[in-house]
Amino acid sequence: MNIAEIARLAGVSSAAVSRYFNNGYISKEKHEAIRQVVEKTGYRPSVQAQTLRTKKTKMIGVILPKIDSTSMGSVVAGILSVLEGEGYRLLLADTQSNPEKELEYLSVFDEKQVDGVILAATVFPQKHKRALKNMTVPVVIVGQRLEGYYCVYHDDYHAIYDMTRLVLEKGRRKLGYLSAFHEDEAAGLERFRGYCDAVRDAGLEELTENYVIADFTVNSGYEKTKELLDTYGDLDAVICAADEMAVGAQQYLRDVKIDVPGQIMVTGHGDSELSKVVTPRIPTIHYSYEESGKRAARMLLGVLDKNETMAKELRMGYRILQNRDECQVDEDKV
Repeated sequence: MNIAEIARLAGVSSAAVSRYFNNGYISKEKHEAIRQVVEKTGYRPSVQAQTLRTKKTKMIGVILPKIDSTSMGSVVAGILSVLEGEGYRLLLADTQSNPEKELEYLSVFDEKQVDGVILAATVFPQKHKRALKNMTVPVVIVGQRLEGYYCVYHDDYHAIYDMTRLVLEKGRRKLGYLSAFHEDEAAGLERFRGYCDAVRDAGLEELTENYVIADFTVNSGYEKTKELLDTYGDLDAVICAADEMAVGAQQYLRDVKIDVPGQIMVTGHGDSELSKVVTPRIPTIHYSYEESGKRAARMLLGVLDKNETMAKELRMGYRILQNRDECQVDEDKV
């Protein structure tokens, strides 16, 4: 079978069949006639031939730090919902949060000539910047902001700033912070800056010293909460850069017979499934991860279509959830 034979059986032109397989415009009647022939014959176009003819692979590389993460799963779902509708397929690369693996997959995708890459990176040292500069296919970054590149990212700074202000407004004055590694600009540095600026603006400069670095795990949140209290004494609130840390913090406080939130209030970040099943509920920050995936996919399609009017950066909004109610909304910003 070839395109000419499909066209003859469907009673349409070869050009119509070509547009059908390349997602071009054809009438509903012709589309249905071709579809029926394709299903009956089991015909599949040659990917290699299409690539040679169109110079497009219809493949997109997606690089993720952890595919089993709830947030990353939602990002991928958003990407898929957009790109599959445009006839693209995804190649997923799970780096297990290893920056060297990110570089390796960037190189592999560039060599394999995918049409573009969506990168959910965690850090951007000079090696990453050099690799991105040398890429021959377009790259859209999701979850982080990197100046000069197409990015869809969350407003980590203002989200934590507003959460900290909310805690202060509840009369808490002895705050501590469980921070992510500051090499991670979004979850680490930007969220830490938001916390520090909020306590400074409240006239509590000394609270900027009340922090320890934790991993994105429940165990780390448990251990680092003990370290936080041992180092900085009695606190009445622990603000966490991630829900996993917050769940661990709450478990530790319960184990040492400290009432939550009566004696110490605990807040999270990410609105994870984990945060929804603990008691008492942890106030947290909701990001539209699936929507960010959709926006990143649309941005990449815009780059591939050479849409020069498209914005290069999109900052997504957030919601503060307290007792699972929406307390604050910040619109997406370009």
